Amino acid sequence: MSYHPICLVDNSANKKKQLPASKNISISSVIKFIAVAVIACANLFILPAYADHGAFHKTEDKARGQTVWFAAWAGSEKINAYLRWAAEEVDKKYGVKLKHFKLENTADAVRRVLAEKSAGKHTNGAIDLIWINGENFRTMKEQKLLFGPFADRLPNDKFVDHKNKPATVLDFTIPTDGFEAAWGTAQLVFVYDQEKVAKPPRSINKLLAYAKQNPGRFTYPAPPDFIGTTFLKQALYDLIGDSKVLAEPAGDNFDKVTSPLWQFLDQLHPALWQKGQNFPKNWPKQNQLLNDGEVYFSLTFNPGDVASSISQGTLPKSARGYVLKKGTIGNAHFVAIPYNANAKEGAQVVANFLLSPEAQARKADLRVWGDPTVLAINKLTKAQKAIFAKIDSEAKIGAMSPKELGKSLPEPHPSWGERLAKEWQKRYGG
Repeated sequence: MSYHPICLVDNSANKKKQLPASKNISISSVIKFIAVAVIACANLFILPAYADHGAFHKTEDKARGQTVWFAAWAGSEKINAYLRWAAEEVDKKYGVKLKHFKLENTADAVRRVLAEKSAGKHTNGAIDLIWINGENFRTMKEQKLLFGPFADRLPNDKFVDHKNKPATVLDFTIPTDGFEAAWGTAQLVFVYDQEKVAKPPRSINKLLAYAKQNPGRFTYPAPPDFIGTTFLKQALYDLIGDSKVLAEPAGDNFDKVTSPLWQFLDQLHPALWQKGQNFPKNWPKQNQLLNDGEVYFSLTFNPGDVASSISQGTLPKSARGYVLKKGTIGNAHFVAIPYNANAKEGAQVVANFLLSPEAQARKADLRVWGDPTVLAINKLTKAQKAIFAKIDSEAKIGAMSPKELGKSLPEPHPSWGERLAKEWQKRYGG
């Protein structure tokens, strides 16, 4: 939401519009005065204002015929399929061609834009839109690699639940300032096979005890994979006494704060799948291990992934999601536009479409992706609400309720994730 700055009425310049001095003022006179004053001072109040739809129509007109290269992680076929659907829709509705710039790691796209800037390529960049959050957003913001602010100019931003979902405006403690548009919410979920695990461990220390008693049945993706790094942050949350320190940048206190984590991992790794000598590349690979019965656990950052994966046959029907007793880390993910994007108008049109109730509902559908919406359902029309209600009524096996998800813990400052991943590689990556 943006605000139009307004000044106060200058009475000296509006003497004819002042109330008459008579003590006997009629109701009609008062109403007439108010109407005249409001018209004369329409720009003299501080009023919240969303995107100017008329102005955005101009953006849509300029976007027609543009090709938008969307740099997005390509490690999940159901997400790739969703992007193919989105491409068909924006082409049909707005005449914009959406191409998936497939990534293994979002940092690769950040490095690409940074390299273009270093080479003086300030226009016609290779990337028009990036799926981003956390450390990568902080890097691009600090290096002035972003176009904007643009997010609050998108007409569909008015539907976003900024009030009750602070992660849509604070990305890993970093203010978004309109340089990225919220796309979805997420929370770390532990996944287990209930036919093989009677009582899943709901704390990091209990997980360690389980792994020692059942060697080879647990593992996690290797950092810097985002799920693997999140597991490290989650373990750190559980192991240290005062987690407030994680909201500040990691500094000289890094070694002292993280010492319990390395002690924990030194004990855990010998009890992992393949004795901690190898790690799955990402969560789809770990899901495959669970589906094949090699491990009994997996991890996901999407509460809807369990039900979605069961319906698509990539997890067993006995798989269930759970969270730790103290809660698990949650955040939002976004789309951003590089400063040198070739199709800035097209990128904004795509970002706005991805925020539409239609696109958000499809994304939340467990049969499609199962990624939770960033929208405030109470802001939608009756027809739009009905789409989400239908999705909820068709919840599949393994779907998690808000009560089951429990407490969502805020993401630490990005510096913690960066340093944890580097230290992990130094200690265990060889």
